[in-house]
Amino acid sequence: MATDAWTPAHRAELEQRTSSPLVGTKLLGQDAHARIWEIRLAPGERIPFHRHVLDYFWTCITGGSAVSRNGDGEVSTVRYEVGETRSLSFGPGESMIHDLENSGDGELIFTTVEYLDSPNEPLSLAGYV
Repeated sequence: MATDAWTPAHRAELEQRTSSPLVGTKLLGQDAHARIWEIRLAPGERIPFHRHVLDYFWTCITGGSAVSRNGDGEVSTVRYEVGETRSLSFGPGESMIHDLENSGDGELIFTTVEYLDSPNEPLSLAGYV
């Protein structure tokens, strides 16, 4: 399996958090249309595995670098620029699971907006926030 090179802790966490809706470190707000999240990571800090099922976009506020492990075992190292923005969309039944670890030497901050009127039902936040 592609995750065999990961630490046992990362593999166990992936198995335990396959339905985690926590796509940020703090839920800033929610209305009938969207959930707005902040991701704020100190150097070496990470957001655990979580699943994206909703169409969303993110904007990097600070710039920096990070390592992300995907549920399929792929590991990527990415350099983010201040103001860099990307959007992702998921069809019915599609999703993505990953983590994000700040591999830089400064704080890494993102704003993420999930659209609640996406093709998939939102994952429940009950018991998480």
